Amino acid sequence: MASISDFRKKKLLYIFNVFFDVNRSGTIEKKDFEIAVERICEVRNWPSGTPEAARTKDILMSVWEGLRTRADSNQDGQVSHEEWIAMWDDYAQNAEQPADWHRRYMEFMFDVEDTSGDGSIDVEEFTQVCTCFGATKAECEQAFQRFSQNNSVLVTKDVFAELWKEYFVSEDPSAGGNCIFGKPIIV
Repeated sequence: MASISDFRKKKLLYIFNVFFDVNRSGTIEKKDFEIAVERICEVRNWPSGTPEAARTKDILMSVWEGLRTRADSNQDGQVSHEEWIAMWDDYAQNAEQPADWHRRYMEFMFDVEDTSGDGSIDVEEFTQVCTCFGATKAECEQAFQRFSQNNSVLVTKDVFAELWKEYFVSEDPSAGGNCIFGKPIIV
């Protein structure tokens, strides 16, 4: 495994701790995804039993299975910090060919943030979702300004996909993609 920079480790552990290890156990496990389903459905006002809630559960459980299969190298039903970092280091070697679970998660996050369904994300939509994971409104607004280049770039699914990839592979602290999870990541 190639050596991964402290900057990338910081980014990867931020998303691990904030967006994946939602029960704060120190590992990612199926229960984290069950809690995430509840949170997202609550934020989007999708009651249990609705098609949106069912789709959310289906996607996030398939993301969990893909993540578990890919990253849980000791097969203990949990993904540790070390397994997480190793998986993303492998991904950076071939970022043009993301795993299906990774692509589905990125598309799902875009769709969750595009609350209006107009095909792009604006600062209010972005803030609504990221604040439910602990980022402040001010952090979200600052992050959105960075990756949207002060609102000069319309954040469509294609733009979001490039920013997403940048988050996971870029070593450049000034890259806009470093901000797509609600907080500007600073060295």
